Amino acid sequence: MIVQHVLVPIDFSATADQALTYAIALAQQLQARLTLLHVLDITPVTMDEMTAGVVTTYLDDLETDAQHLLQASRERVQRAGLQAESLLVQGTPTQTIVDTAGEQGVDLIIMGTHGRTGLAHVFLGSVAEHVVRQGPCPVLVVRRAPDTSAPAEEALPEQP
Repeated sequence: MIVQHVLVPIDFSATADQALTYAIALAQQLQARLTLLHVLDITPVTMDEMTAGVVTTYLDDLETDAQHLLQASRERVQRAGLQAESLLVQGTPTQTIVDTAGEQGVDLIIMGTHGRTGLAHVFLGSVAEHVVRQGPCPVLVVRRAPDTSAPAEEALPEQP
């Protein structure tokens, strides 16, 4: 299998950042290009809840913020010496990721997972799981790393 084009869905979470780090390292070894994708999942808002002007301003602000964050991620990839493009698309994350992978002809998807289990997983589902099941190519899922911010000696209980 030759990997020349990698899709990296990004939701700007710590887990997505870890997936991007992994994607950069792998793409450097494979000399692959990256496409960064952020999906604006706009939940329909009724006009009773917000006026049209407020909705438009909110959506514009949301899109502007996402563009800035996506551009920062793209620059990070380019600083690593890789080719990168970024896409900002409105839609349902699972279907948009699958559709984009097919349309772009990517060889691999690298994405993070929040690692929900139990009822949270049942009720919220898993974007990564859906992409693994429906994706047109292999999917590499990067789990959230354990929190290593506390020194090891503080993490252990005191000895008597």
